[in-house]
Amino acid sequence: MTRRDYYEILGVSRSATEQELKSAYRKLALKYHPDRNPGDKEAEERFKEAAEAYSVLSDPEKRRIYDAYGHQGLSGSAAPGFNPDAFADFADIFGDFFGFGDLFGTSARRRNRPQRGEDTRFDLEINFEDAIFGKEVEIQVPRLETCPSCQGSGAESRDGWATCTHCHGRGEQFYRQGFLTIRRTCSYCGGSGRVLRRPCRNCQGEGHVQTTRKLKLQIPPGIDSGNKMRVAGEGQPGVNGGPPGDLYVFIIVKPHPVFERREDDLHCTVPLNVAQAALGTELHILTFDGLETVKVPEGVQSGETIRLKGKGVPHLHGKGRGDLVIHLDVRIPRKLTREQRKLFEQLRETLPDESEPQQKSLLEKLKDYLV
Repeated sequence: MTRRDYYEILGVSRSATEQELKSAYRKLALKYHPDRNPGDKEAEERFKEAAEAYSVLSDPEKRRIYDAYGHQGLSGSAAPGFNPDAFADFADIFGDFFGFGDLFGTSARRRNRPQRGEDTRFDLEINFEDAIFGKEVEIQVPRLETCPSCQGSGAESRDGWATCTHCHGRGEQFYRQGFLTIRRTCSYCGGSGRVLRRPCRNCQGEGHVQTTRKLKLQIPPGIDSGNKMRVAGEGQPGVNGGPPGDLYVFIIVKPHPVFERREDDLHCTVPLNVAQAALGTELHILTFDGLETVKVPEGVQSGETIRLKGKGVPHLHGKGRGDLVIHLDVRIPRKLTREQRKLFEQLRETLPDESEPQQKSLLEKLKDYLV
């Protein structure tokens, strides 16, 4: 018999995020839970099918195998269709329906205990200057907030919860095997003693709503692309009264048209004409600290550098600053006026031929070779 595609079962795309998978699974679980569909075999099968699909797709390794090889890729693994951790997230909704919690050693107490919320990521792009000197910025972060209507329970305040009919509110079920009586966590309510009957209309049973939170963030001087800042308690809300996760802000620094950053040093290239390089000159460079006058010695060569101490980027985790490194680029004119050509020809007559020693050396080597 052909098995249905897991993504089709949950009604999501193949690029669905973890949160989208959770949301789709919860809706199906609420719809087809046996407590809400007593005696309906088709609903029970749909419930099993959704649980199996989410169990595989919520596991990164199983999802990778399934995306590459389909159902055949999972046929050799143990219990390919189920992951007990998948049920733990929603024990407050429908419990551990098939008793896998006890089978795998995951108790109701563990699933119902407070759980810390997930950490979230926010990418922040800042200007080059702000990375050097720091700045206070305001960011708008999309996140989940505890539903104000149901306080995170996912149920309507009136008649939203119902006593579990299988354990009669005790949270435990008893089985007789011979002369032994075995006590197990109720597989229908997960040990809570109640099941969700009427989902909250504001959050549709999710327990949280999507909001945008405004936060002020102090960018420290010297921060660079790839650095991240942690904002405690600004991640996703916790589960079962657990603490929220943290927000991690990843920094992206825009490039600058003149300066390039290498660690804590700034680099720039300044062109010189041949006269400036030969005679020396003064350069007026607008740095991030203001206008700087730089003396260029006579006879400087293309590619040489001048270093200005302490004019670079502040050290992020210490005192002091890097340097500003000026790279000199001697430009040879491609076209000359008549007057310029005449001057260069006069200059050529007064300067030694730098290639003559090299030419003599080549002639001597050639003579030695011929002899």
